[in-house]
Amino acid sequence: MNLSDLRVEIDKIDDQLVSLFTQRMDIAAQIADFKKENNLPILVPARERDKLQDVAEKAGADMATYTRALYSMLFELSRSYQSKRNSITTPLFHQIMDSVENTPKLFPQAPMVACQGVEGAYSQIACEKIFKNPFIMYFKNFDAVFNAIDQGLCQYGILPIENSTAGSVKTVYDLMIKHNFSIIRTFRLKVDHNLMVLPGTKLSDIKEIYSHEQAINQCRGYLSTLPGVKVIPCENTAVAAQMVAQSGRKDVAALSSRACATLYGLECLAASVQDKGNNRTRFICISKNLEIYPGADKTSIMMVLPHKPGALYKVLARLFVLGINVTKLESRPIPDRDFEFMFYFDLETSIYSEEFAQLMCELDELCEEFKYLGSYCEVV
Repeated sequence: MNLSDLRVEIDKIDDQLVSLFTQRMDIAAQIADFKKENNLPILVPARERDKLQDVAEKAGADMATYTRALYSMLFELSRSYQSKRNSITTPLFHQIMDSVENTPKLFPQAPMVACQGVEGAYSQIACEKIFKNPFIMYFKNFDAVFNAIDQGLCQYGILPIENSTAGSVKTVYDLMIKHNFSIIRTFRLKVDHNLMVLPGTKLSDIKEIYSHEQAINQCRGYLSTLPGVKVIPCENTAVAAQMVAQSGRKDVAALSSRACATLYGLECLAASVQDKGNNRTRFICISKNLEIYPGADKTSIMMVLPHKPGALYKVLARLFVLGINVTKLESRPIPDRDFEFMFYFDLETSIYSEEFAQLMCELDELCEEFKYLGSYCEVV
């Protein structure tokens, strides 16, 4: 048989598969109705395990793995269809819908906002882009920003979460496991790092450069051209500029925003020294209470998955079935637990979509722990 003949045979088999698939889903719908009437769970793990074992044995050794994968996806499709048909809702979904209904339609204009660092920090710049007239309180570290929200000192907090050059801000991800909060907006800030010095300082004079570790990582290429210069991390880029200004020394410099020049009486010795011109940092704006503003089309969640093969696949398969795009997937170790990880997802889906509603009602069955972090829109 030539290629055309083989494709004809494949098409015939596909026609049979489609017919059998629709028949199977019709039976699944009847099973869903029965389970709903008799208050039975959609997922029966023992039944699924036995079925996977049975089809793998029937397929033979060469095709066992592929058959397991095929039927695992088939089971995800079936469960998703049954959940949709039964219109299953959860307390979380009702809480989300209540927030959509009760959150003011106008985004806050002049709230009290917590930022890490001092004046001139990139968090401050992001804050002033997110809010029209914010009142800013500065805190020494990221944990203190979370605590300010927890304790009601500030209504909102601004935190960097990832950079297009240096990657995730892992300290913030670790703190997200520890604290309860809601993301209400995100913002992508173009970040230009500049070498700031006291007036009169020459490049050849510099022996030490101070900055935040993320800024240092984003400027590795430039820093490699300065042999013999010691690079010292500190808690914030603006703090680094402040330290240089207060030191009175002309052998030190800071990597910071250009705004720090005016604030701290410094001059820019070298501009935009980051490795990539389109260097952007993504900031999250958090609140203590769940607030969902109009236009929310992104959602963030965290979950702990069973420590067994296929656990993450099942979540991704369900997202695939619902047509929901994953824009971020991060895993972080859970403190005081042996090799257990929290998975962080950013999802692209409108809060008003049927797919979002279905997902919020189905995720509990796929994981051991689940935390909804909020739905929001992103400002670029």
